[in-house]
Amino acid sequence: MHKQHKKDQKPNGTKTLYAFTYISQIGLTIVASILVGVLMGKLLDHLLGTQPIMLLVFSMLGVGASIKSLFDLSGEK
Repeated sequence: MHKQHKKDQKPNGTKTLYAFTYISQIGLTIVASILVGVLMGKLLDHLLGTQPIMLLVFSMLGVGASIKSLFDLSGEK
């Protein structure tokens, strides 16, 4: 059988902290992507007078960006 090397093993507290930071990163990525999309849409609607078209378009782009980021994060492990 293959034994794990000592450098591959993490102390229990480190595993918990790693899991917490990973979950926090996921949450912040979702919120930031959607928030940027909404704010950009509102700004463009205000500048162009196209309410609510740009808000809807950029909100959907923000949702798409957050989903893509989640797939990218899940592939890093």
